[in-house]
Amino acid sequence: MHTAAIALTALVALLHLGFLILEMFLWRTPRGRAVFGTTPQFAEESAPLAANQGLYNGFLAAGLIWSLVAPEPTGSQAQIFFLCCVIVAGLYGALTVSRRIVVVQALPAAAALALALAA
Repeated sequence: MHTAAIALTALVALLHLGFLILEMFLWRTPRGRAVFGTTPQFAEESAPLAANQGLYNGFLAAGLIWSLVAPEPTGSQAQIFFLCCVIVAGLYGALTVSRRIVVVQALPAAAALALALAA
């Protein structure tokens, strides 16, 4: 169970690195606009906000990666904290932006958290 928790936490970290790339670097591109369903005009106008959001996703990824390499008990405590942060962000995003965020962001983090707590 411990190995599964580590693997799923790493996957959540990789997802957030992907969100960072999409929001900071690909926001204005056709691919970025397709992922988020935005128009070229909206993408241009909201690019600074998206980049800021991407930066925060990068911080979540960094925290999750740190939790995987930090010695105990810090590693597991950081893992639980950052997974909880991702879950809260995913739930808030699902309530305010799109319900699919709960599936893409909160659900994988919740599964990783459950495995981490069970391990």
